Amino acid sequence: MKIKDLLATKTGRPVTVAPTATIAEAVRTMHGNRVGAVLIPDATGCPLGIFTERDVVRLYAEGDDLTQVTVEQRMTCSVVLGKPDDSIDSVMSLMTERRFRHLPVVDGGTLLGLVSIGDVVKAKLDEAAKEAETLREYIHS
Repeated sequence: MKIKDLLATKTGRPVTVAPTATIAEAVRTMHGNRVGAVLIPDATGCPLGIFTERDVVRLYAEGDDLTQVTVEQRMTCSVVLGKPDDSIDSVMSLMTERRFRHLPVVDGGTLLGLVSIGDVVKAKLDEAAKEAETLREYIHS
């Protein structure tokens, strides 16, 4: 299975915030949309950065004033990007190895979507269930 197949099953667009948004605004946006990450797009919509729940925890622990600091000041800028033809297995390995949970998927400079580790695990479980059903049908025939 490819990432483009996984994205085809998802509804909605990735949640974004402006670089000038405060951390508190980003947290409210994440909470309101029930997501664990927001993307910070450039003028063309391509990700400049990503801001996640882990970033919030780190900033709170460091004592930052979440109402005064902007997302642009604290976002992760070195965003790893996926491509539509990446396999689910390679994405799972990458996310595990690099220890991140959200992967923006971009094609030709256009943001296609955001894949979470939960999306990847669900796709792998669905794939395993289909294989098991195929084997059961083969055995019973």
